[in-house]
Amino acid sequence: MKKTLFDSRDPFYRKPTGAVANGTPVHFKVCLPRYLCCTAATLIIHNEHENRVDRGNLFWCGMDGADFEYWEVDYTPEEASLNYYYFELSTSSGTKYLGRTRSGLGELQMQPVAWQLTVYESTFKTPDWLAGGIMYQIFPDRFCKSGVEHPDIPYGRKIHENWGDQPDWAPNEYGMITNSDYFGGDLKGITQKLDYISSLGVSCIYVNPIFEAHENHRYNTADYRKIDPMLGTEADYIELCEEAGKRGIRIIIDGVFSHTGDDSVYFNKHNRYDTLGAYNSKESPYYSWFKFYQWPDNYHSWWGISTLPEVKEEEPDVIEYHTGEGGTVGTWLDKGASGWRLDVADELAKKVDPEAVIIGEVWEDASNKVAYGQRRRYLLGKQLDSVMNYPFKDVILGFLTGWSGDEAIEVVNNIMENYPPQVTRLLMNSLGTHDTERAITILAGEPAHNRGRDWQAYAKMSPEQREKGIRKMKLATVLQYTLPGVPCIYYGDEAGVEGYKDPFNRSTYPWGNENRGLIDWYKRLGKLRKDVDCLTDGEFEVAKCLDAVMSFVRRGKKDSLFVAVNSSDCNTHHIDLPEGFNGARTVLGRASVYKGVVTIPPMSCIILRANNYSMFK
Repeated sequence: MKKTLFDSRDPFYRKPTGAVANGTPVHFKVCLPRYLCCTAATLIIHNEHENRVDRGNLFWCGMDGADFEYWEVDYTPEEASLNYYYFELSTSSGTKYLGRTRSGLGELQMQPVAWQLTVYESTFKTPDWLAGGIMYQIFPDRFCKSGVEHPDIPYGRKIHENWGDQPDWAPNEYGMITNSDYFGGDLKGITQKLDYISSLGVSCIYVNPIFEAHENHRYNTADYRKIDPMLGTEADYIELCEEAGKRGIRIIIDGVFSHTGDDSVYFNKHNRYDTLGAYNSKESPYYSWFKFYQWPDNYHSWWGISTLPEVKEEEPDVIEYHTGEGGTVGTWLDKGASGWRLDVADELAKKVDPEAVIIGEVWEDASNKVAYGQRRRYLLGKQLDSVMNYPFKDVILGFLTGWSGDEAIEVVNNIMENYPPQVTRLLMNSLGTHDTERAITILAGEPAHNRGRDWQAYAKMSPEQREKGIRKMKLATVLQYTLPGVPCIYYGDEAGVEGYKDPFNRSTYPWGNENRGLIDWYKRLGKLRKDVDCLTDGEFEVAKCLDAVMSFVRRGKKDSLFVAVNSSDCNTHHIDLPEGFNGARTVLGRASVYKGVVTIPPMSCIILRANNYSMFK
């Protein structure tokens, strides 16, 4: 058996493991072969945010048999920062390095590959209320139409008469995609469906943008201080927050502060508003918000899309407008929201409500993301509470479409190692969002590859594909609901809604035509999350992950769960029960347990629940 030289995930070699608070002593221990004749070992740590290299001399601390020896050192990071470390060795054959390889293990290298050490502020605290809960994401135009007439609808909007229509997807006669077709979903419609949402065990609703904007996605904000008239009124917003609160559900709203619409109070390129927009005059109060290369027609825009002029987020006038006294962020929190999904403006949110949650849209590992040439500090304190967890989405869908279990769990372990634990417990674990293909389509539909909208519009799943897709969705949700974080249902996923990329992933909720079996499955998982404590702050331990099997344990103070999924279409797998689960009760799945061995049929899962008061007796 190959000797472990170092393992960043094993407290024998690094204690504590994972991200640590600043001021926390970290103990490192390495195991070196005696044949190296090592005379000195040094811990090299690069503090990225301070652009500083620290060194710590390891001392010899004993033998492991005749062929290996241990060296160790303590290091206390003083500042919150992203750090990278490795070990430099002085040997009889010159300088060598102990660097990182797969799964956090160490190996001797000529050019070192560093481990990551995330150090967050010791005062960093995230809201407790979201932990252990369930989120539900709503694209408001497509969820539910209340039937209430809304006056003063802005001009230029096409309203579908049939709720079941396909969203418009083809360019108009000018070759443009305007996103100007609407179905009329509104805030009162969401309020009418709160009992249904509550039946899923939901504790938080995340609503895509609700402010006035002139495309159906509403990410091209026209007025941050006004509810879009088609969605209703400020009173409807307040009513939604109040009625949701009566059911134990909080509301998070979407803030898009990195850009506005060109058809907005702030830019006013099309003269819709009687305000003096930045496009209208250099004397506009909003002129400083935007970067003009040559005023008025040549300006910096989001991803080069001229209808989305980009905002200078660090501009004092912008910060004051959104986060100052009476600003955008505080106003809508005061009127009922419990948090924002956004990238900036967290400081005032915390002043208005210390328990307001701030969730960022980050597609990669948020602990080490580089954006616009700068390393971000999203998760070190004073920025985000957590992020939309796209890496776990990739893990779950990838595992059910061909990834091996060990490949999938490696991504999970990396996130668990790099993120602060108070962030991990609030990770927004989605299988799909308004920006991705529907999960069921990815799991069982024909891959779109690079085919365009003209193909996506007519490609539908066959009955056989849908049946397979439903089975895979059930397995996907088992992982989504039991991995660390908070599962987030994208409206309609629980009903079996399919669809390729935008706008096909934004179709209307199929009221009256839902897949009831899938909804019932979601309800069972929702009840499980309420019944056990281990899915709130419980420890995460990897069990067997190999080939088509992914399994792990969540351990809490009162309860523990063993979760195992077999993604194979045809092979049965047998795995040993983890410690403490003999005699545990099956709460979900159709696998069998006999003499400490779990037998999982193809495309199946099992969740076992153990009571911690008796599990080790």
